[in-house]
Formats: sequence, C-alpha cells, structure tokens
Amino acid sequence: MVRTASTMLPLGTQAPEFSLPECDGGMVGLSDLVGEKALLVIFMCNHCPYVKHVADQLKSLTDDYMPQGVAVVAISSNDADEYPDDSPEAMSREKAARGYAFPYVYDADQQVAQAYAAACTPDFYLFDADQKLVYRGQLDSSRPGTDIPVTGADLRAAIDAVLSGQAPSADQRASLGCNIKWKAGNEPDYFNAAGVS
Repeated sequence: MVRTASTMLPLGTQAPEFSLPECDGGMVGLSDLVGEKALLVIFMCNHCPYVKHVADQLKSLTDDYMPQGVAVVAISSNDADEYPDDSPEAMSREKAARGYAFPYVYDADQQVAQAYAAACTPDFYLFDADQKLVYRGQLDSSRPGTDIPVTGADLRAAIDAVLSGQAPSADQRASLGCNIKWKAGNEPDYFNAAGVS
C-alpha cells in the first residue's frame, strides 16, 4: 500500500466528459448527470483500507444529499487483472453489500482517472451546477488507525455551501489513500508529483 495524496486539480476546472459501464449493467456518462444542483465524483475501489474506513459514511453522506439534487457517481480505475477484488463483478457485489444508491462505474483503460488527475482512493471532486470544480480533497481528517471519527465534515461543509449558493471554503486539504493501481505504462506524470509518502 502506497499512501498517496490527491493532486488537488485546479478549482474552476470543467468536469471532464466520460461514459463508462456501470457494474450492474448499462452505461453512465457525464451527460446523464446534467441538471442537478451539484455533482460529486468519487474515485474509489473495493479493496483499499482507506475506502473501507469511510464506506459507511459514503453511504450516509450520499443518501443524505442525493435527494437534495446532488448527483453522485463512483469510479473505479484500478487494474482489475492485477487486483481482481476490484473487478466489475466484485464492484457489483460491493455495491449491493454496502447499499450504495449511486452508480459505480469501471474505468478499464484508466483514461478517465487521468482526465481527472485522480491519484488515490478515495479521491473526491465536487462540481457546481455548471459542472465547474468547487471542491477537491478529503472527506474529513479521519484515517485508518486514528481515533478521529469519520463524519464527512469537510465534504459535507462543501456540499452544504454549494446547495446554499455559496462557494466552499478555499481551505481544502488533500485526500489521502492508496494509490490508483495503474496498468503498466499508464502511470501518469502527475502521479509522481501527487505527494507519495
């Protein structure tokens, strides 16, 4: 496990287009998520201990905000050949077991992860109604092995700001998690500058 920080994509970035297969069938694209008050894109996977640490809060947070007009999509970009626990079939089982209501899509060629400059799992991107990036960073300050409770405080505050027509605080802290498991030859240049520790 390589602890990796998110790249902190510049605020104001337009959400990159994508169209990816959903683990339970069908396709989900950015165009399917238009018209909402906000869009939350989560890069995650099944096996990462950082994702497992926050999984209950991910369900709680998304269940709270999706009815308020926040579109949510989770993307797994890990190399499933090397990490079969992150295969689409395993994603479908994980989605059912956790009760996630949001689509969970698979980025097999890792091009979407590269378009978003995603580096770790979990990695969070919040876009406003115009699909401009207004928050990127941590869910909250809790990490596996700490006594800090998982509350989703940072991301919740950002979503609350957007829903009230305000800009989230500029004090945004990088998410920290496992590195995305890149296929040979796919590791992007930005990954090496993403804060590996």
